[in-house]
Amino acid sequence: MRTRRLAPLVILGLLHAYIGARLLPDLPAGFGVRLGGALLLLVSYALMLAGLSARSLQPRSLADRVAAAGLFAVSLFSSLFVFTLLRDFVLLAAIVALPARHVHLLESMSALLVVGIAAFITAVGFAGARRRARIVSVDVPLANLPLALQGFSIAQISDVHVGSTIKQKYVDAIVDAVNGLKADLIAVTGDLVDGSVHELSRHIAPLARLRARHGAFLVTGNHEYYSGERAWTAEFRRLGLHVLLNEHVVVSHCGAPLVVAGVTDYSAHHFNPAQRSDPAAALSGAPLGAAKILLAHQPRSATAAATAGFDLQLSGHTHGGQFWPWNLFVRFQQPFTAGLHRLNHLWVYISRGTGYWGPPNRFGAPSEITLLRLVAGPLPLPV
Repeated sequence: MRTRRLAPLVILGLLHAYIGARLLPDLPAGFGVRLGGALLLLVSYALMLAGLSARSLQPRSLADRVAAAGLFAVSLFSSLFVFTLLRDFVLLAAIVALPARHVHLLESMSALLVVGIAAFITAVGFAGARRRARIVSVDVPLANLPLALQGFSIAQISDVHVGSTIKQKYVDAIVDAVNGLKADLIAVTGDLVDGSVHELSRHIAPLARLRARHGAFLVTGNHEYYSGERAWTAEFRRLGLHVLLNEHVVVSHCGAPLVVAGVTDYSAHHFNPAQRSDPAAALSGAPLGAAKILLAHQPRSATAAATAGFDLQLSGHTHGGQFWPWNLFVRFQQPFTAGLHRLNHLWVYISRGTGYWGPPNRFGAPSEITLLRLVAGPLPLPV
């Protein structure tokens, strides 16, 4: 068991050593710069190790600062590793195709380029992560939409991940922006928290200020289960959010019914067998012919949602990949990465998330607060 715990730490150290061995000797700089680079990699490794054990530190403010430093180091390390690896593939091809003198020049310039690109992505991604999420407007065309529901608006937030680096001030700004949209309904599609109610209740409290004509509805994400779903469900309800656990409500808007359903997270049964995600159960007893919207944290719920007869599914979970190049790999775990998609007669909208998880980096996958508007449209053709 001890060996199993040590193995990831050893691998992490070896990857830092790989970056140093491949970049530092080729940098067009003196010994002092190379020594500084080696020390930076050593500090990065130390910060990442400290971040892994930060939760045991007291007081909590110190634990959060150590965790934040470790996560920032993860962000820089990630980009350095990816581009160092890409550089080695390029150099391998160059050794085969170019004269030795050209390869030597490429080694020097590319080492400097890798450091510059990694620093740029880390800095720009950090700024993107820490700013308030942008507003993204999306029209969703639904067949046979009643005239009374034309223009019905839904403000969606998802994947805020309140925890060691996202606090009350960040959540306050989100709530102010959502309320400013004056939406008919608010949808919160999971992963609001990373920590216990005791640790984070003060920072999640601004959600009590969410205001919409028909209220704010929430479904659980996988991180609610990591953090104690039962306690968080009770806390969300205390704050005035309507938590939907494989169930629905019927909203009457200007005389027209709209079914708003929600399912537990796709993985909920691993934590509580009684909470297995079930779109069909969530729709049980709903009025026939009404427009039907499902809140489901993971896009993977879409197949069951389409079979159950929903018109629109709102999801999150993917973060749109959060930062390059990881956005390229989401499709191997989820059917959709971000934006509006179609599965047979079902529209699926996947938010890129309103906060971030782990490394404070939003490069190439900006966070969002989504304003969706229902509009009348033709029935989509099956795909």
